[in-house]
Amino acid sequence: MSSFFNWWSARYTTEVRYPKESTLIVTKEQHSNTTSVFLRDFVERRCPSLYSEFRPVWWLPNGHMQTLYCVLGDFSARDKVVYKRTLLRLLDGGTLGLDFTPADDSHLPPDTPIIVVLHGLTGGSYESYVRAILSPGCVPVHQGGLGYRAVVVNFRGCAGVPVTSPQLYSAGHTDDLRQALFYISHRYPEAPLLGLSFSLGANVMTRYVAEEGERSRLKSACVLGCPWNLAANSSKLLTTYIGRHVYSKGMGRNLVNLLKRHVSTFTSDHEVAKAAAVTMALTKPTIDMFDEHFTRIGGGSSPPWPFASANDYYEYSSSHNVLNKIKIPLLAINAADDPVVQDVPMDVEGNGWAIMALTPCGGHLGWFESDEVWGEIRRWIKRPVFEWLRATGEDFVRSPPRWRPLHEEGGFIKEVGVDRLGCKELEGSDIIMGTEGEAGLLAGL
Repeated sequence: MSSFFNWWSARYTTEVRYPKESTLIVTKEQHSNTTSVFLRDFVERRCPSLYSEFRPVWWLPNGHMQTLYCVLGDFSARDKVVYKRTLLRLLDGGTLGLDFTPADDSHLPPDTPIIVVLHGLTGGSYESYVRAILSPGCVPVHQGGLGYRAVVVNFRGCAGVPVTSPQLYSAGHTDDLRQALFYISHRYPEAPLLGLSFSLGANVMTRYVAEEGERSRLKSACVLGCPWNLAANSSKLLTTYIGRHVYSKGMGRNLVNLLKRHVSTFTSDHEVAKAAAVTMALTKPTIDMFDEHFTRIGGGSSPPWPFASANDYYEYSSSHNVLNKIKIPLLAINAADDPVVQDVPMDVEGNGWAIMALTPCGGHLGWFESDEVWGEIRRWIKRPVFEWLRATGEDFVRSPPRWRPLHEEGGFIKEVGVDRLGCKELEGSDIIMGTEGEAGLLAGL
């Protein structure tokens, strides 16, 4: 009988992988004292929910149901967030939309931690999985929240952000996040920046912290549903009927519809405009078809874009092969039954900064469970993420970062020694109601 209960419990237990040698970090203890502790011990003590059972709500028992509910469920009355939008003009002419919450943050100290969020494939700050964490996370501590600021970096063309240059975004283009962090660091120089990202945005964030190493402007990162090996996961998605005709075509249709929203930007003889015209004429494209026709050409700046093929783009942009370059605490959580991300690198390649967690179920960005008291549906993922953000935002003491100083040149905020990147705030700001998505686009991906 005991073996049966052990098996039953194991069905809902998260697998957490650490490297053989965890990194030694400095943490704050009681009375403002500091002590050295291994990152593994720090996480085991400060993030107990990571080891708690996740039991999916009974009517969403598998990854397909969890994923489809994330996409099709009505979350408009839950986790309402009000943002204040700032538009950034980038040095290449592109535009990003930074949605800050709380909209009025005048009551918060200048060193309040800021959660920097990257959304999924065609999403934005309105996504239910974003609001599920930011809505409670940005309320005061005495009301059960973290009391933090947050900012969602909306990619070019997403969530109502205009496309003002012949380029969109992709899983491998990190410069837009890099420039957004210039602005956030400049606006809040005393605040620690805590990364939180989902799906495609998780891949971007993982690559950014790997590329920057000790110069990362993020103090820590939590990446959820990261697609890691883009070629492997794209290939596996096409091997099943539901993978090809539901998920891959659903994501491909989303991307084409997003492109069509900004068709006026792509009307010149530019190579990206030609690629956009061909892509918009595709019939029922899968995501790999979109990447072959457009992303490899218009998904980033030159160099390294354009790529000869989608596979070349996948090889360059994947994040599973850069884990060994990360130099800040990184927690990655995926679900074993995720129908979109089926290839997850649980081996952290000996990097003592990375922790890999795999829940047995949860789908793609779902993790829906039932509240034990009221029976209401909720997201299990919120608890370990909250604990991670609090632990790394308040208790983890980072060594003096080695990032390059910022300066202003011609109205653009730049890093000293990096002339090709810069951003400036555009005049005016809007109040954004976080529950208002975009018509014609599937949410939750």
